[in-house]
Amino acid sequence: MATGKINVSVENIFPLIKKFLYSDHEIFLRELISNATDATLKLKHLTTIGEASVEYGNPMIEVRIDKEGKKLHILDQGIGMTEEEVKKYINEVAFSGAEEFLDKYKDTAKDSGIIGHFGLGFYSAFMVADKVEIITKSFKDEPAVHWVCDGSPEFSMEEAERSEHGTEIILHIAEDSTEFLEEGRISELLRKYNKFMPIPIKFGTRTETLPKPEGAKEEDEAPTKEVDNIINNPEPAWTKKPVDLEEGDYKEFYRELYPMQFEEPLFHIHLNVDYPFNLTGILYFPKLTNDLNIQKDRIQLYQNQVFVTDNVEGIVPEFLTMLRGVIDSPDIPLNVSRSYLQADGAVKKISSYITRKVADKLTSLFKDNREDFEKKWNDIKIVIEYGMLSEDKFFEKADKFALYPTVDGEFFTLEELKEKIKPNQTDKDEKLVVLYASDKEAQHSYIKAAKAKGYEVLLLDSPIVPHLVQKLETTNEKLSFARVDADHIDNLIKKEDAQISKLSDEEKEKLKTAMEEVVSDKGYTIQMEAMDSEAAPFVITEPEFMRRMKEMQQTGGGGMFGMGNMPEMYNLVVNTNHPLVSDILNTKTAKKRERLISQSLDLARLSKGLLKGEALTDFINRSYDMIK
Repeated sequence: MATGKINVSVENIFPLIKKFLYSDHEIFLRELISNATDATLKLKHLTTIGEASVEYGNPMIEVRIDKEGKKLHILDQGIGMTEEEVKKYINEVAFSGAEEFLDKYKDTAKDSGIIGHFGLGFYSAFMVADKVEIITKSFKDEPAVHWVCDGSPEFSMEEAERSEHGTEIILHIAEDSTEFLEEGRISELLRKYNKFMPIPIKFGTRTETLPKPEGAKEEDEAPTKEVDNIINNPEPAWTKKPVDLEEGDYKEFYRELYPMQFEEPLFHIHLNVDYPFNLTGILYFPKLTNDLNIQKDRIQLYQNQVFVTDNVEGIVPEFLTMLRGVIDSPDIPLNVSRSYLQADGAVKKISSYITRKVADKLTSLFKDNREDFEKKWNDIKIVIEYGMLSEDKFFEKADKFALYPTVDGEFFTLEELKEKIKPNQTDKDEKLVVLYASDKEAQHSYIKAAKAKGYEVLLLDSPIVPHLVQKLETTNEKLSFARVDADHIDNLIKKEDAQISKLSDEEKEKLKTAMEEVVSDKGYTIQMEAMDSEAAPFVITEPEFMRRMKEMQQTGGGGMFGMGNMPEMYNLVVNTNHPLVSDILNTKTAKKRERLISQSLDLARLSKGLLKGEALTDFINRSYDMIK
């Protein structure tokens, strides 16, 4: 029996720490099964090119728990190791067996799917074990090897009895890691990290119900048998070509990824590129709400079918983190910081590619079936609008498919909308004014006033609309957006023919003074405006600029410093041409005038949805008094 010290020096221990030791201890299982998969795929490659004379067969990886012996076993039927290879790849930590293997077979191994981390990943076993054994036999005709180490640089190595090629790793679980002797815990980790590994993974057995034999009675129990419990799907949908999959396959895979998600995805995008980087995957558009935060971190990142993380920020553009699905790329390094990812050139290219693919898919969906795309718009708009704000290249492409719905349920692209409203909604300065509402019910009276003029009103109700309209205004000359309650309708789209006031300047000043005495404590700025006599006598508006800046500040970015904490600002617009306004002015008694002003103001507040609590109770009581 040979003994010795493992060659672990300052220079070669750092990669180990950097790659593994700062991570959660649970990743040891991911690393050991990755090694087993690596060894199996290597054997497959060598048999394919005729450099291994053994039969590849249908190998599997097996995980066994020996709770009584406090041991965890990981067995594979892969390439195995000779004594010299154990010395080199296990005892000399500075070397990685996969790197040498890939270098030797670089021309033929490009598409073999080899993970390539054997050597360094093995030492993650010592995060949970106080002793580790390796029993391995190479596919070459050489004796098996038994290697033992207790976590110190000391090891022993001798010949072993093993007839089949492959490797068995035996972990003697440490006292502080006995959770890894629990079947439920190991099952959880296998499903988390290894659910889609390319080699079948066996973990125990399960009972399978067989068909009843012919002639069996209804009350007879169906026969059963014990079968291998294979915990993974070695050929998940993203590893296949799109031409080999049907719509039902994509939906079935979605259910496999999200078994507790009962709604079907709206559509999917199959990613498949091998230059200038390798990436495969499937992204799904689920039905989305207006809440940007609760929907993130549903995309799973894999490296050669090994689960890495579900926090893909920095790899997937932020606006697409609300999608679901899988991305798999060997070009994304394991166990690295977010700042590293953001600076990595390959990752930036991947992010740009995904953005482009999503934009192209949306364009084709819009062109191929616009009616269906319009039906899905409300469920996907938040992603598209967010993307238009955060990614300039996506913004440019979105012209082809971004929709702007009206309060009546019609849908327009921006160019279609411009053409539609140009004759009627161009103001005296030749600026095109797009009117929109954020709440169809709350802003009903304002919408009605706009439609009475023949104007189109959009329904833009997502929380990032203030940011979006700001960007649209800056990228489209002579185009402005105004919410319908930002001013009275004649001021929103100013024409040449301004209304003439029926009240003189002196009468307007007298009325304004009387009104200020009543509303001075309510925070309204009073504006006297000559409007159509059929328009409402009092209208409460929110100045577009101030309201928009405040909303932008509240939803992050944009706006002016501190505006998110400012109180709401409202204008009280008085229609000097309305008969009620003249009646208020000509009322003889101050008490009656005050009563009329209060009642008219409360009606305007009610229309705006601002009348609540005690003020609403007072209004109701006053109204009953007035109709007695």
